[in-house]
Amino acid sequence: MKPERAEQIAISALTWLASNDELFPVFLGASGATADELRGQAENPAFLGSVLEFLTMDDAWVVQFCDQNGLKYEEPLRARYSLPGTEAVHWT
Repeated sequence: MKPERAEQIAISALTWLASNDELFPVFLGASGATADELRGQAENPAFLGSVLEFLTMDDAWVVQFCDQNGLKYEEPLRARYSLPGTEAVHWT
């Protein structure tokens, strides 16, 4: 997936999270960001990667997001791996 498409998906995910009254505070707490700071970070590919990282933590969130945005269920994770921040994953 091209980074531009991955960023589009991530921005859609951020918009979806911001409109979810139950999940948005959880995201803010996990990210350490304030709602005002999100506007400035929305163009930062590494931050967008963290949005997708959060979203893909729960299959139910992925399903809801994808169903509302007409995406295949694997697209958020594919998008995540197209953005910065996954290069240094070590499982040992």
